[in-house]
Amino acid sequence: MNKEYEVFCQRLKTRQDELERRVANITRDVTRKASADWSEQAQERENDEVLDALGNEAVAELRLIQKALERIEEGDYGLCTGCGGDIPMARLEIMPYTDLCVKCAESQE
Repeated sequence: MNKEYEVFCQRLKTRQDELERRVANITRDVTRKASADWSEQAQERENDEVLDALGNEAVAELRLIQKALERIEEGDYGLCTGCGGDIPMARLEIMPYTDLCVKCAESQE
């Protein structure tokens, strides 16, 4: 592993742990027993929809993090999968799981 990427690896693993805990908590909350009160059930369903959306976002970010960790192991981290060029360190600081340089990311949007 490239020494300069060790800090990103640690940040990614820390974020991965946080997201895994969040997903576990969301799963626990969504699978709890529903209230007997109908109005409470309606509110719980709305809350579950919000929790479900948050869980989906967390799972999507977990996938990106896993791919980034794999790229670190393979020695491809920091290289744009679009053009093959270097991803600027400033971009990696903001989005350590990114696999695209700014130019390629903008062209995909």
